[in-house]
Amino acid sequence: MTFFQKPKKSEEPAEPVNQELADLRTAIERVQLPDAAVAVAKKELERLEKMDPGLPEYTIGSNYIEYLTSLPWTHFTEDNLDMKRTEDILESQHYGLKHVKERILEYLAVRTLCNLRTGNILVVDDEEIARINMEHVLRKEGHQVTTACNGMEALDKLKNREYDLILTDFKMEKMDGMQLIKSVKQIAPRTQIVMITGYATVDSAVDALKTGAAHYLSKPIDLNELRATVKELLDKKKYMQMSRSPILCFAGPPGTGKTSIGRSIAEALERKFVRMSLAGMRDEAELRGHRRTYVGAMSGRVMNEIKRMGVRNPVFMLDEIDKVGQDFRGDPASVLLEILDPEQNSHFIDHYLDVPFDLSGVMFVATANVVERLPEPLLDRLEVINFPGYTENEKKNIAFRYLIPRQIRDHGLAGMGLEFTPEAVGKIIREYTQEAGLRNLEREIATICRKSARICLQTQEDSHPIKVDPTLVESLLGPRRFTHETAESESRIGVTTGLVWTEIGGEIIFVEATFMKGSQQLILTGSLGAVLRESAQTALSYIRSHAAEFGLDPDFFREIDIHIHIPAGAIPKDGPSAGVTIVLALLSLLTGRPARQDVAMTGELTLSGRILPVAGIREKILAAQRAGLKRVIFPKRNEVDTAGLEKEVTEGLEIILGDNVPALAEVVLIPPARS
Repeated sequence: MTFFQKPKKSEEPAEPVNQELADLRTAIERVQLPDAAVAVAKKELERLEKMDPGLPEYTIGSNYIEYLTSLPWTHFTEDNLDMKRTEDILESQHYGLKHVKERILEYLAVRTLCNLRTGNILVVDDEEIARINMEHVLRKEGHQVTTACNGMEALDKLKNREYDLILTDFKMEKMDGMQLIKSVKQIAPRTQIVMITGYATVDSAVDALKTGAAHYLSKPIDLNELRATVKELLDKKKYMQMSRSPILCFAGPPGTGKTSIGRSIAEALERKFVRMSLAGMRDEAELRGHRRTYVGAMSGRVMNEIKRMGVRNPVFMLDEIDKVGQDFRGDPASVLLEILDPEQNSHFIDHYLDVPFDLSGVMFVATANVVERLPEPLLDRLEVINFPGYTENEKKNIAFRYLIPRQIRDHGLAGMGLEFTPEAVGKIIREYTQEAGLRNLEREIATICRKSARICLQTQEDSHPIKVDPTLVESLLGPRRFTHETAESESRIGVTTGLVWTEIGGEIIFVEATFMKGSQQLILTGSLGAVLRESAQTALSYIRSHAAEFGLDPDFFREIDIHIHIPAGAIPKDGPSAGVTIVLALLSLLTGRPARQDVAMTGELTLSGRILPVAGIREKILAAQRAGLKRVIFPKRNEVDTAGLEKEVTEGLEIILGDNVPALAEVVLIPPARS
C-alpha cells in the first residue's frame, strides 16, 4: 500500500505580501486616530484585503485610508499668549482700528486665564486616611482640593461651588458612589467624575462608566496613576475651554485692512494662516466634499486646507463671505452654518471623510463688505466687528508710515531721495481717490513712484532728490478725477443738504423741491429706489396731516404738483435715511423759508413724525467735515453712536440730536424776516 504524505506547512509557497496594505496598516496603528476613525479605517482595510488590486474600488479605498491617516487629528500649535508682543505686532502693522485690536487682546486675555487656572477638585471618601493622602498628593500638584466624607456632604458642597473633577469612593454610607454620580450629572453635567473602589470588578467598572464616570481606579491607589489620570482629565477639559475660538466677521468697505489684520492675528498667536475666498462659490460640495461613490471623489476645501496646514487649529480666513452664491447645486451658506457654529463644528462631517472631525480649535475669521446680505441664521453665528472708513488724517498717517516706504522700496527708489510732502498726499486723497479704504491711494502712490523711477533714469547725470509736491502730483497723474460735493455758500428755498452712506464711504447730497400748477402729483426724479420714493410720499403725507401746525393751508396740495429731485441722476439711490432731509426741503418750499446750507441732516421719518435711527454715522460725519459744514443733525436714538466717536472725527462740527420735525425745522430753516 502506498501512502502519500501531505507536504509540510513550511514547504507551502508563501503568499506574496501586499506591501501597500502593510504600509496602510502601519499608518493606522502609528497615527492616533479617534475610535470612530479607527473602526472605519480597519473595516476599509479588511475590504481591500479581499479585493483584486486591479479594480477601481481598490484605488478609491486605498486613497481614502491614506487621506484619513494624513489628517492632523492630534497636531496643533501652541498659542503665544504674550499680550505685550501681540499688542506691539498689531500696532506696528496697522494704524488705528482700536476696537479691533482690543477684541483680539480680550481673546488672548481669556485664553491666558484659562491656561493659568488651577484645577478645582472634590475628594469624596468615608476613610479619613484616604482623603488626607489624596488631598496631600493633589495639593502638591498645584490643585485646589476640597474633601467630603460622604455623598450627601459632597452634594451640599457642589450646590455652593463648581468643581472641575470629583474623585469618589464606591462604597459609602448614606449615599454610595453610583448614586452620587447620578446626582452630580443632574446638578453639574460638565463636572468630570473618577470612581475609586477597593471592590474593583469588570461589571462595576462598566456600570460606573455607563452612569457617567470619566475614569475608574482601584484601591490601593497607585499615586502615579492618580496624578496621571487627574492631569489627563483636567488638561482635556482645559483644552476644550481654550479650543472654543470666537467666530469673528470683519465687515467694512474694501481696502480697510480686513484681510491683513487676519494675517497679523495668526502671526501674533504664532498659528498657521490660511485664506479661502468664498466669492462666487455656488456648489456646496466645495465645502463639504463628495461622497466616495465614484472615482475622482474628493474632500471639501475646508478639510483640504486643514490637511495642507498639518495642524487642527490654524487661523482660517473665509474671505468675501457675503458673496457666496446659490443655485441648483446647493446652498454653500447652509454648510457654513455647521462650520461656523461652535456647538456643531466639533463634530463636522465632510462627505468624503465620513467621520466626525473637530473644527472647534480653528479660529475662523470671515470678511464681508455688507453683512446685510448674509442669511439671518448665518449672521447670528458671527461676531461682527465693523471696519469704518479712514479719515483723511488717518490716510495720511498710513501713507507716510506704511504705503510710501513700501512703494519706494518695491520700485528700487530706496536711497534716491524721493520725498512726498503732506500737501501732495492730501491732494492725492481728495482729488484722485474716492474710497473709504486705501487701495486706490496705494495705486496712485505706486504710479508716482514708477514715473519717478523713469525720471531718475533719464536724469542720471544731473541727479537730485525728487520732491513730490501738489504741482508734481498733477503733472504725473493728470487733471483731478473726483470732486466731492461741498456746502453751498447761499441758502436757498426748497434745497436742503443730506448725508448718505455708500460702500465707498460717506457723501453729502442736495434735495431740491419745487411746485407748479397741477393736479396733486408728486414727481420724483434722480434714479430713486422704492424705499426712497416711499420716504418722499411719507414726508408729504406728514406735512399735509400737520399743515396747521406749520402755518400752512390744509388744502395747499389741491391745485399744484410737487417735484422732488436729487441731483446726480445717473447714480442709483435708495434707503430710508433721507426722510428728514426731504421733509425739511418740502417745509422750506411751502413756508418760503430758506434752508441753511451749512447744516446737513439724516434720519428716517415715520408717518407720525418720529425720527428713527440710521446707520453709517461715522462715515456721514466725515463727509460733512470734508464738505466744510458746520452743523449736522442726527436722530436722538443715534446718541450712543455719536458719543463713541473719536475727537478727531467730530472736530469742527456741532452735532444736533432731534426726535421731532418741528424742533429741527427751527434749526434748519431761516426765520421769516419781520416786517
